Amino acid sequence: MAARATDVSHGPVLLPPRTRVRRRGLRAPRDMPPGKPMVSWYDPEVLAKTGLKSLLSAVIGRQADRRLLDAVAQPQPLAFDYSVNDDGEAREELWLDYVADLGDGWNSTYAVASAVMAPTLDLADATGRVHRTEGGDVLVFGGDEVYPTASVEEYQARTVVPYAAALNRRRHRPHLFAVPGNHDWYDGLVSFTRLFCQGRRSDGWRTRQRRSYFALKLPHGWWLLGTDMQLESDLDASQVEFFQKVAARMNHEDRIILCNAEPAWIKQQVMPRAGRGFLDHNIDFLEQTILGKRVSVFLAGDLHHYRRHENAEGRQKIVAGGGGAFLHPTHLPRVDLRPDGFVLKQCYPSQETSRRLTWRNLLFSAINPWFAAFMGAVYALLGWGVAANLNEGAVAAPPLRAVLNAALQSTGSLLLAAGTLLGTIAFADNRKGRRWRQVSGGVHGAVHLVLALLLTWGVSSIAAPLAGGLRWSTGRDFLSGLLLFGGGALVGPLVVGLYLLLSLNVFSCHPNEAFSSLSIPDWKNFLRLHFDKDGQLTVFPVGLRRVPRRWRRGHSPEEPVWVPDPNDDRATPPALIEPPIVIGRSKAPPLTSDTGQSEPARVTPDEQVLAGPV
Repeated sequence: MAARATDVSHGPVLLPPRTRVRRRGLRAPRDMPPGKPMVSWYDPEVLAKTGLKSLLSAVIGRQADRRLLDAVAQPQPLAFDYSVNDDGEAREELWLDYVADLGDGWNSTYAVASAVMAPTLDLADATGRVHRTEGGDVLVFGGDEVYPTASVEEYQARTVVPYAAALNRRRHRPHLFAVPGNHDWYDGLVSFTRLFCQGRRSDGWRTRQRRSYFALKLPHGWWLLGTDMQLESDLDASQVEFFQKVAARMNHEDRIILCNAEPAWIKQQVMPRAGRGFLDHNIDFLEQTILGKRVSVFLAGDLHHYRRHENAEGRQKIVAGGGGAFLHPTHLPRVDLRPDGFVLKQCYPSQETSRRLTWRNLLFSAINPWFAAFMGAVYALLGWGVAANLNEGAVAAPPLRAVLNAALQSTGSLLLAAGTLLGTIAFADNRKGRRWRQVSGGVHGAVHLVLALLLTWGVSSIAAPLAGGLRWSTGRDFLSGLLLFGGGALVGPLVVGLYLLLSLNVFSCHPNEAFSSLSIPDWKNFLRLHFDKDGQLTVFPVGLRRVPRRWRRGHSPEEPVWVPDPNDDRATPPALIEPPIVIGRSKAPPLTSDTGQSEPARVTPDEQVLAGPV
């Protein structure tokens, strides 16, 4: 099998919409990039659609696990052999790129794709030393390849198009292998399978895998395994059996890079009440019993930042989920700096920077205008009927007691108030238990209700002196509703933003909600791996501090379709987050009979390791 992808391949072709392939590469017919903006997670429409798809996929996934069907219907070799070159000779070195949590806004996704697809990339470290790296022959997507939910259209617009435009025939197309994340599962893995598991190719890559999990044999005894944790954060039995067969073909001195969609070593701390039960332990069985300490590197995404832990043996646990999705905080709650003896070595951005960024939630209305409109409607509905009753025959501002009595006598307002309380309790973080969720959510909801009451009082006080000037009640009620809507659109999101700020920075809760609200496209990252002739693995953690916001069309065949606008002087070039990480061949004790490892199942002809050119 060829370890180097070429431009000559077979199978269905995926081309960016409304583009044409010209002699010197892709040229989009428009003067502006065709990409989409960052997902606005607090847009009511996005929340409704994502919530519905998440619910449906969870129900269907429990009843009909697609991984079990694919294990029968889609035969796949045990491993794709990248330890040999086109001529079937042993490779001395290999470059491989790892990108996770991509397919969000154009600026962030395309900025990362441009760096990944460049033929060479010079990376400066903190000392000013420049490291010359090469674009990977193999590209691994580490999970969540599209946002907010999987569909053919979203994959095409948010993932396929940026990577095709970034490559633009500047070098060979890499072989792509993809690990599915929870967002890829939101349509039952249908679109993911169609795009990544059917031998399709685009102008940005070529795919080879047939299932949602895979094994790659790399030079000098290195292996890379990609798992599918589905929505239940665990492996199915067929997948465990598959990796047992792969492990049986490894030599004792071989070393493994294990790619999971989620960093279990952090997830179990951040969400301790979401731990696995007795039946959900296949991922632990794979890591601890089947593979053991042959795993030298754990790679994961899901958390949208860079974070690296290392133990005394030199084994690495790296989170690199900065492929394009919104930034996650690095001052995560309840995260041990030494999980299982692994010491935190680096995080990007720094925890101090992460804490400062959380304060942007005070600008919640400006960042999330559609949510502000939604909160304005909620406040208007809470107080409009009360204000209308108070306006009848009013000649002066009503006392606060009268407003409270009117609210308690309004059935509609009481029902909506109860719904508001239930909604804020359901929204509250449960990582500290049910009682904490009830108290924090109840306080959050109560603040909204109190402010809605005070706003209704203020609106009634304004409407009362104007009653004489407005000869018909409809105009007076319309004015009250408009004032309630405007006040709610300002006050409601401010309360939500303040709640998220305090929750994360003071009480260590809501890390996802407090940063998804900000949709920060910066502090992106990916990993470039180099396997050298001595068998050492060097990991280059690449960071983009600030991605470009403006683009212009490239003018030469050495450039991608779009290049950063020189006038965008705040954009920063790719650079190393920390010095390159050199990983040797750590010692691994033998697996003994008391570990509980079962005998590997018989290997079928379809599961033989691919060797030789394709």
